[in-house]
Amino acid sequence: MIWENSTYLWLLLLLPLIYAGYYWYKKYQVKKRSGYFDDRLISQLRKNYWNLGDKVRLISLTIASALFIIALAGPKIGTEVREVQRKGVNMIVALDLSRSMNAEDVRPSRLDKAKFEINRLINRLQGDRVGLIVFTDEAFMQVPLTTDYSAFRMLLDISNTDQMPSSGTNFYSAMELARETFQNIDNQNNAANVLLFVADGENHGPSYQSALRDLGNDGVTIFSVGIGTREGAPIPIYNQNGQLTGYHRDAEGRTVTTRLGSDSMEDIARQGGGEYYEIRSGSDNIEPFFSKLDELERGEFSTQEFADYKNQYQFLLFFGMLFFMVTLFFPDNISEKSIINRWLSGFNQQSEDD
Repeated sequence: MIWENSTYLWLLLLLPLIYAGYYWYKKYQVKKRSGYFDDRLISQLRKNYWNLGDKVRLISLTIASALFIIALAGPKIGTEVREVQRKGVNMIVALDLSRSMNAEDVRPSRLDKAKFEINRLINRLQGDRVGLIVFTDEAFMQVPLTTDYSAFRMLLDISNTDQMPSSGTNFYSAMELARETFQNIDNQNNAANVLLFVADGENHGPSYQSALRDLGNDGVTIFSVGIGTREGAPIPIYNQNGQLTGYHRDAEGRTVTTRLGSDSMEDIARQGGGEYYEIRSGSDNIEPFFSKLDELERGEFSTQEFADYKNQYQFLLFFGMLFFMVTLFFPDNISEKSIINRWLSGFNQQSEDD
């Protein structure tokens, strides 16, 4: 499903105001009546008043308003699946999720800046397949190679250091997983395979040199992005409310300072046949990588997409009008001769007989 005017969906946030306005108006009525009549007279005047009818009209009005707003946004549903040919490269982004990526020597943090730059990269892609590996001591495929950039963004946004089972950093595991992924894809179209390695350069795992050589032998081009400063920064600890509670300390109680390991990141790019980019402040970016990506060989991919989208607002308008008619004509009082009152009386009598 896609939306023709998705901005109108923000109007749904106004619906709680209907309920707030309703309850305020009811309280105002009660207060106003109590100033003119005593309770016994009010009870006599309202003996046929039906509270349930008033609530039904309120709920119907809310549902009708929601349906009208959704119809205004113009929902469209694809009626046919077509195979679409796209040209691009196969690219895997390997993102370091160790605790040191929470350091704030690059604002707002190393990880937030990394995710921002990756999102900028995704916005520039057209037809390329992209996947996401997240790693600490272990590496996991967060997003398999795909052209669904919306799904990639969503899964990138929820990636954080708390989701990982361990806190160290193992470059070897990320490289091996990337190599396995490239080997398992059908790449008969000679599309370039690219690994973008995003980390702060602190490697606590085994040597990754053999993994680098294997990737090179498989024709994978590796670019690296080092995030952090050489001066370094402590690693903050935040509670569930987002409040700073302290900094990580070592076994001797000293505050841990994490620094950019630029040597290892440069080495990865040099041996991988790519380039190294460094982000040491919030204003730095990986813009040069975009032009390098354009120079790589592209292959054709077949992807399935929904086509022939048709607007479905008519159904929403129809049901919205039905609920709106209920709002206009549903009674809020019942007399002794009314059909509703007879039905309720019969129901109550049947319950007593049972």
